[in-house]
Amino acid sequence: MTSPHEWGARLTEHLTDAGIDAREAHRLAADSLAEAEDAGQDPAALYGPAVTYASTIAHTIRAATVGFAPLGRVRGPVVLRLSQVTKRYRRRTVLRGVDLTLCGGEVAAVVGANGSGKSTLLNICAGVTRATGGTVERSPRVGYAPQQHGVAPLLTAAEHFHLFGAVHGMSGRESEAIGAQLSQQLGWRPRPHVIAAHLSGGTQQKLNVVLSELSRPDLILLDEPYQGFDQDSYIDFWDQVYKWRDAGAGVLVVTHLLHDLERVDHLVELPRVDES
Repeated sequence: MTSPHEWGARLTEHLTDAGIDAREAHRLAADSLAEAEDAGQDPAALYGPAVTYASTIAHTIRAATVGFAPLGRVRGPVVLRLSQVTKRYRRRTVLRGVDLTLCGGEVAAVVGANGSGKSTLLNICAGVTRATGGTVERSPRVGYAPQQHGVAPLLTAAEHFHLFGAVHGMSGRESEAIGAQLSQQLGWRPRPHVIAAHLSGGTQQKLNVVLSELSRPDLILLDEPYQGFDQDSYIDFWDQVYKWRDAGAGVLVVTHLLHDLERVDHLVELPRVDES
């Protein structure tokens, strides 16, 4: 079994072979190892073989250089507009001057180091937290999958579907049918009478994602929703993101994985603001 140190060394070597500057290759490998450590996973399990991940990173860098311009896809109206959004807690600045215009049919990714305010930004977009400064305009039809506390531990999946559906005027039968369909698209079939507390962490996250889309919103906000997913579930998740996009929804997703950035329309990179 390859150790994290050996995996990182191989990643650096393959990145250099792909034409990336040696210093940048070393930094990218170090960042990847740090992300895996933060997630509590072995980097080979999280990212796959070093040679494959190096190819993905190199492709992403090249794509970012030439710009992303998908063909044959019509963008819809603006579903989220952030203008100079700032958030301060007493004397500590968490976010400063964030701008984004997201239309239906687009995917935006939010990246940044731990403590850079990614979750705070999504809470502001969802209306859970109020910005200190700037303006936030969004569609009234919003689905939100927070990173934590997105599900009620003593309710079954079906009960979640009924509860969330009722908020949007859906019948119990309709919400349960849609919830079951969306669950299957993520490779999961909810079992009756099993409460959320008895689901694995990854399955709870699948339920969280399904609830964010249950009402077919115009804007879907996802805060690192794939924590605990296996590789197949992770692929199913991104397939679903692009189905939402192609159906006309705008999707804003917080991620720390570099290969998630290959097919997004917008990138919001948040620096850590340590000002006091």
